[in-house]
Amino acid sequence: TNIVSLPWKGNVKKATQEATKLHNTQLILRTIYDRGEISRADIARITGLTRSTVSDIVSKLINDGLVAETGLASSSGGKPPILLSVADDARYLIGIDLANSEFRGAIVNLRGEIVSRISMPINERDGDSALELVYTLVEKLLAASDKPIQGIGIGTPGLMDPVRGVVLKSVNLDWDNMPLGELLEARFNLPVYIANDSQVAALAEFAFGSVEGSSNLLLVKIGRGVGSGIIINGQLYYGDNYGAGEIGHVVVVENGERCLCGNFGCLETLVSSRAIAKRAKSIARGNPESILNRFISSLDEIDTGVVLKAYQAGDEEVGTIINETGEILGRALAYTVCTLNINTVVIAGSLSRFGNGLRDPVERMVQQCVLPAIGRRTKVVISQLGADIVILGAASLILSHEIGVV
Repeated sequence: TNIVSLPWKGNVKKATQEATKLHNTQLILRTIYDRGEISRADIARITGLTRSTVSDIVSKLINDGLVAETGLASSSGGKPPILLSVADDARYLIGIDLANSEFRGAIVNLRGEIVSRISMPINERDGDSALELVYTLVEKLLAASDKPIQGIGIGTPGLMDPVRGVVLKSVNLDWDNMPLGELLEARFNLPVYIANDSQVAALAEFAFGSVEGSSNLLLVKIGRGVGSGIIINGQLYYGDNYGAGEIGHVVVVENGERCLCGNFGCLETLVSSRAIAKRAKSIARGNPESILNRFISSLDEIDTGVVLKAYQAGDEEVGTIINETGEILGRALAYTVCTLNINTVVIAGSLSRFGNGLRDPVERMVQQCVLPAIGRRTKVVISQLGADIVILGAASLILSHEIGVV
């Protein structure tokens, strides 16, 4: 009975051998990837594997084109060891971001460097027409690649089942139980991995961001919506129903403004690009001398880009909006910070452009609203990955699942 239940074909011994070989291969590849350049002897020392095991696996990785010999290390006596490194452009990854007013995709190499990118406006598409646009985007990206594609990673808004690749609910795209992963795999014959856009943004920050030395982090992504992603012990945490980090639809104001989700007073109604633009329009309408009016010919033109210009020009009322937004967000994040005891909080998304104007009140309120011993260790930083963060996070799904280096 135990043999039948195993996920491998064949006998237990063969299955165990295959699993061990895969584990060792990913361990060696990850060691080379993390070190940049390293010798076979140092790989054996770090991993604890025998030199013959390392030599056999490295030979296969070289034959597959994933690893290359790059030169000789300095020697303290005897024959200098040959250095190995991952061939960054041996495989390409497709990363796609479906969480904006346009669908964005890119060809990404194994180091998270973007080789080429394509954007396609949604133009109010949803449902099946939005799915067709995803197909077109992938086709264009495949045509733009001159290297083997390892897989397709996608960050999408809404509630996801990343195990089955199903978009359970995406209000903006009008997708309900959309088997996106299955459809893409059948159409393009490539492995496909999908997760919520805020969750993959956290993975991007962990893999390619400037935050170092921590295996735990909380990333909050603020744009049209508000969501967060959680990394625990170097792994993306999805939660029991894959909705971990859905803080945007937690009610923070009783009998507040109606949210798109149907509830009233959600965090997203107070802390989002739409909420900020709405407050800014009220200021511009009520104060003809507002700096906001220098950048517009009508109130309809006010968005976070205009608000940012007014903020940078020193508009005090706009500065108050950003400060209060940060304080509200900080109070909301304090619960997660204290519950999980995560010391590193990263702000990403379009509102991260407000920099320290948003960061400072977030950090101040987080530290003020948690146990002082925890608050003193908590730091809030602005992501440096910019608008590419979801694309890079989607590509990181491939690096994690298919290659094992993240």
